[in-house]
Amino acid sequence: MASASLPITNQIRRLRFEHGEMTQAHLAEKIGMTRQTIAAIEAGKYSPSLEAAFRIAHVFAAGLDDVFQWVV
Repeated sequence: MASASLPITNQIRRLRFEHGEMTQAHLAEKIGMTRQTIAAIEAGKYSPSLEAAFRIAHVFAAGLDDVFQWVV
């Protein structure tokens, strides 16, 4: 049986490209995470902590709901 995808989607990849084609590594460095963690969040394989979600949104000067969406 395939694992269900997380109920949270995100716009991180789009936002990175809109902010000077920022790399996953650069975003990770800005928020104190690893590039692998950013890649997993972007791919929908991992949900960030609330603190990490706020840090990501802050980097892009965006609201949480501009970065992350709850899929019902």
